[in-house]
Amino acid sequence: MRALGRGLLVLALASTLGTAGVATASGAPPPSAAPSRAPSSQTIVRTSAGLVRGTSSPASRSFQGIPYAAPPVGPLRWRSPRPPARWAGVRDATHPGNRCAQAANPVSGTAGSTSEDCLYLNVTVPNEPAGRRLPVLVYLHGGGLSSGAGSDQEPRRLAVQAHAIVVTLNYRLGVFGFFGHTGLPGSGTFALQDQQAALSWVRRNIARFGGNDRNTTLFGESGGGDSVCAQLVSPSARGLFDKALIQSGTCTDANPVDDLYPGAGPAVATWKSLSTVDQAGDRAAAKLGCATTTLACLRAIPAAKLLADPAVTATYWSPAYGTGVLPEPPATAIARGRAAHVPIMMGTTSDEASLLVATSYQAIDADTYRQLLGRAFGADADQVSAAYPLESYGSPTRAWSAIVGDRGYVCPNQETETILSRTTPTYGYEFTDQHPPLIFDVDPTFPLGAYHGSDVPYLWDTPHHPVRLTAPQRMLADQMIGYLGGFATTGNPNGTGRPHWPRIRTAPPALHQFTPRREGQHPTPTATRHHCRLWHSLR
Repeated sequence: MRALGRGLLVLALASTLGTAGVATASGAPPPSAAPSRAPSSQTIVRTSAGLVRGTSSPASRSFQGIPYAAPPVGPLRWRSPRPPARWAGVRDATHPGNRCAQAANPVSGTAGSTSEDCLYLNVTVPNEPAGRRLPVLVYLHGGGLSSGAGSDQEPRRLAVQAHAIVVTLNYRLGVFGFFGHTGLPGSGTFALQDQQAALSWVRRNIARFGGNDRNTTLFGESGGGDSVCAQLVSPSARGLFDKALIQSGTCTDANPVDDLYPGAGPAVATWKSLSTVDQAGDRAAAKLGCATTTLACLRAIPAAKLLADPAVTATYWSPAYGTGVLPEPPATAIARGRAAHVPIMMGTTSDEASLLVATSYQAIDADTYRQLLGRAFGADADQVSAAYPLESYGSPTRAWSAIVGDRGYVCPNQETETILSRTTPTYGYEFTDQHPPLIFDVDPTFPLGAYHGSDVPYLWDTPHHPVRLTAPQRMLADQMIGYLGGFATTGNPNGTGRPHWPRIRTAPPALHQFTPRREGQHPTPTATRHHCRLWHSLR
């Protein structure tokens, strides 16, 4: 999906979604020796580039900061990822690698970074009886494709309860991951190529950690969910994963003008044509004084300057289609049946845009609400106003939040789920806990409901923002991990002790409801509540 955060001020805020407070917790050819199942106590593992030493606890082992590609620095900036150099001896794998270059985010409290030496991954292995090849969960962090890191997630609870190896990773972000320029090979796709290099590393190496190298689930939240959409339709990602989960990511752009904040306009699109991305890069290069000897000049500019210069920050750098990595927009490829035929889990929260709206706007009054409707929907504004009457939402801000979330997130997801379900097993969900813990530094008095990212602490521990789940919420968290573990193992989330979750077979889809109320966990058609027929008619 578009991780919330599609522009300037809003990008600085919402780029953390899916990573804020979520947290802690293609290589060289492999050696010819067949990989073997490592004993649960083993903390030294041979990878294709050399030995790594991790740490162990009673329930799991952890290996952090393993390079999956060469540092993309100097002349390798804005080039496809290269294999990591081999090393002699045993490499320390007890600390995560550098965060990829990004601005600091005051809402999440996450630090910025100017490091481009950042292509590292982390492997968490539950201590299971020897002999069983464990399923693998590869996670792409959120953050608007402009912030975050694999180390922001603490995966031990997920790994142990799901009985799966969890891999988290860094990939290039913002201008470093999606920069384009006329004649530059790989324009707008470097981050997607990084993700594919990490998946290739998993295929080559995960058996050495006890994993099943032919049972990998790729999943991501927010900007990471957007990335999963891209990988589902990328020809160069075929065969690199076996199942997919998209959390609060959308495979299509469905933003009306100004739906994120007044003046946002179309520049906040998640997916852009190669020509659009290249033209943005050409303009930025000229403003940076690199009109001649362009690429050499641009590669010499310090990362800190690129992160701060208005010539760069004025653009939301996002994936380019019309490329070898992403030939067409994901929504187009999915509609034409060109997505990978792998089992899919996919869903959203019920109040996707509440956090964005609550933190991006001052108070919206009734007059501002009408102005926003007119700017965003023109002649269709009256239809939208009739579907979202102010008296039904308590405030204009909440009404606008519902419009943004339904139009931009929930309904496009339901359409994608329906299309995918025609060719592959697809399980749709909606996270609906109206009182989830708050993991962002925002006004707690605003009625956020099931905001974007609110499902994150149900799967991961969040030491940056420690939370206390109620007993029903803890039960829901256990069930969600159980569903994910079942899906990772077999492609079907169902299992003993969990409410039955049927695959999608109807349109509009009936979505499994993730709610602390056990009696509420059943498939429910939600398209009417989110006015999806209206939004489909206005597209």
